[in-house]
Amino acid sequence: MASQDEQDPRISNISSAIRVIPDFPKPGIIFQDITTLLLDTKAFRDTIDLFVERYRGKDISVVAGIEARGFIFGPPIALAIGAKFVPMRKPNKLPGEVLSEEYSLEYGKDTMEMHVDAVKAGERALIIDDLVATGGTLSAAIRLLECVGVHVVECACVIELPELKGRERLGGKPLFVLVSST
Repeated sequence: MASQDEQDPRISNISSAIRVIPDFPKPGIIFQDITTLLLDTKAFRDTIDLFVERYRGKDISVVAGIEARGFIFGPPIALAIGAKFVPMRKPNKLPGEVLSEEYSLEYGKDTMEMHVDAVKAGERALIIDDLVATGGTLSAAIRLLECVGVHVVECACVIELPELKGRERLGGKPLFVLVSST
């Protein structure tokens, strides 16, 4: 794996803590396993610290985490920068009134939901997930937040699979990643 910022030695540590599993969950897929990153307390702390350093002082009021791995990274970042955490969930997981956004995946369609009262027009949001592949999930999160007047400042992921061109589906929204697969 190569990093977006070779100058920071923490990136190399993070990259080496991610286990790559070929042919999982099916033949031809090269799975980027972050569970080994989470087991490495230094690499996990470095990951959170790099995001916090980037977003502290950027007037972000919402960190929107995409189910499920965005729930791992989002809350500690939100707490550190003084923002609220908003879970972006799969259908029928949130009680109460929700907003929904359907999106295409490489193998079909899915839907993302958030509580109607989770955000307000004019708020500034960061969207976080562990990985960007085709960009379908991130682009749905962007649309869901923007439909209620939230300004999406940036999307952030630990890993990018650039060969799948997910960045191109984000409608020009900035994407910050720590590690790019090669």
